[in-house]
Amino acid sequence: MTSASTPQPLWSPGPDRIAAARITAFQAWAAERFGAPAAGGYPALHRWSVDELDTFWQAVAEWFDVRFTTPYESVLADRAMPGARWFTGATLNYAEHALRAAEDPARADEAALLHVDETHEAVPVTWAELRRQVGALSAELRALGVRPGDRVSGYLPNIPEAVTALLATAAVGAVWTSCAPDFGARSVLDRFQQVEPVVLFTVDGYRYGGKEHDRRDTVAELRAELPLLRAVVHIPLLGTDAPEGTLAWSELTAAATEPVFEAVPFDHPLWVLYSSGTTGLPKAIVQSQGGILLEHLKQLGLHCDLGPEDRFFWYTSTGWMMWNFLVSGLLTGTTVVLYDGSPGYPDTGAQWRIAERTKATLYGTSAAYVMACRKAEVHPGRDFDLSSVKCVATTGSPLPPDGFRWLHDEVAEDLWIASVSGGTDVCSCFAGAVPTLPVHIGELQAACLGTDLQAWDPSGKPLVGEVGELVVTNPMPSMPIHFWNDPDGSRYRDSYFEMFPGAWRHGDWITITDHGSVVIHGRSDSTLNRQGVRMGSADIYEAVERLPEIKESLVIGLEEPNGGYWMPLFVHLAPGATLDDDLRARVKTTIREQLSPRHVPDEIIEVPAIPHTLTGKRIEVPVKRLLQGTPLAKAVNAGSVDNIDLLPFYEELGRTRAQG
Repeated sequence: MTSASTPQPLWSPGPDRIAAARITAFQAWAAERFGAPAAGGYPALHRWSVDELDTFWQAVAEWFDVRFTTPYESVLADRAMPGARWFTGATLNYAEHALRAAEDPARADEAALLHVDETHEAVPVTWAELRRQVGALSAELRALGVRPGDRVSGYLPNIPEAVTALLATAAVGAVWTSCAPDFGARSVLDRFQQVEPVVLFTVDGYRYGGKEHDRRDTVAELRAELPLLRAVVHIPLLGTDAPEGTLAWSELTAAATEPVFEAVPFDHPLWVLYSSGTTGLPKAIVQSQGGILLEHLKQLGLHCDLGPEDRFFWYTSTGWMMWNFLVSGLLTGTTVVLYDGSPGYPDTGAQWRIAERTKATLYGTSAAYVMACRKAEVHPGRDFDLSSVKCVATTGSPLPPDGFRWLHDEVAEDLWIASVSGGTDVCSCFAGAVPTLPVHIGELQAACLGTDLQAWDPSGKPLVGEVGELVVTNPMPSMPIHFWNDPDGSRYRDSYFEMFPGAWRHGDWITITDHGSVVIHGRSDSTLNRQGVRMGSADIYEAVERLPEIKESLVIGLEEPNGGYWMPLFVHLAPGATLDDDLRARVKTTIREQLSPRHVPDEIIEVPAIPHTLTGKRIEVPVKRLLQGTPLAKAVNAGSVDNIDLLPFYEELGRTRAQG
């Protein structure tokens, strides 16, 4: 992956861009105030941030003027993982920081939120209006008896009401949790029943792909199965009347009430996020008010370079951590763009049109969307005015080299391309965007500040230029404070600290290059391992899906009882394509030439579609289990899959192989 000399970058920031970046100002200030290195650019700043972890996070808190209602006694009282104790003694409130821009009279009437639906017209919500609604709603939540630590849930699309509900929940010190309304009742209950919410915010339905989807029956089922609910709040997105026994959103948010922000301990729960839950109940991941506040200020204010003049658009849903990350754009005084609708409606170029209409400065999407645009021959730079866009960021899966080239060629040559990677588990990035560093094709720019990211071999030895396990050797403030219903912490420890006690092992294969960038190779728990050589599935997907006939693919590696190894490639074909001998030969030739003979699959099998988690990730581990003969009911949690009907095929194939 690396060579003795650093390869030519695809893009480098000019001197003006480096000088104007907030991270440049932060480094100069931290050098003067805290002894950070003034020279050496980002690599020197990063080294300091992990070597002097306490001082770095103290600097972040001061740089962003974090308001501690009660001051902290120490920055990091205990740095053991799990269980690190941050900013002990401090109290604060996340929502107070998210609404801080509303206190500036010059900004009160500017847009805090821009809401866009499938008409692609942007509707603003001002800072003053958002603050007023949060004040009204938080007072009503208190009147309903909601207290710090109580759980408040949302079955909501990506609309302004969801942001208001999250901030009102945080303002009272309650704990927010949400699912998107395309989740079925079972998927939602697998999540919400674990945390037992006392309030449920719902819509009557949502619009997607030009159609209305009525969710009133699902909402009725949720109400029946969540016994601790004290109140259900109805948001009439499709215009229906509030069902009996529910409260109307408009009434709860009508008053002109000043918000009251409950001062909670730094490690007080802010929200619960969920793992994909493909092989069991989703893990209910709890993150803290202070930890998220500090981590997101660092990530959005320094790495993403966001400030009051920016507009931040990321295509996401409320069921994915990127929605929580998007809402945190408010912490930097940035206008946040909320798009509620299909990513490709009425055509594949939809997201570019939204970026144009909202004048987004940072536009985030999935690698899959970028590759779909490339395949559909969308020309964003030609067909849309994207002059406001400074950065296109991607996550969800590694952005293939062709994706970098396509963005560079088809959006703008002077485009900062930020492929980022992190996890729901930390609601942030381990590696990704740095505004002052060059971009190399197929690589994430660098490990993030305060994150001692390493690639380890099985014995725990750090590697450079070789594939290893993604490991973080120091605590991050946004690491989970615990999992819900995990009283002894065993599930938490087993998830991240079993392989390397005391170090966070995330479950991804990465290479750290000799010039400090990071290459992601896919999940390590579904890693392909032929003749002792470990290979990432992402490399195969990137090669195969360049072929116009292949819409999507899934590769699985199976250790067989006789010591053999079977590696099938499942392909979902583009309309009109046929998996004949010619296409099979071209797939194998492509893989052999672009990767190696070792990467060539043993068999190529056509399937009607590739199964995904509800957040769009290919399901590799459950399919591997099915092919190994595990019954469907044990191999996968049905509520976590986008289309369960795709899985019996793999179960049957596994059964046939076991018999054969």
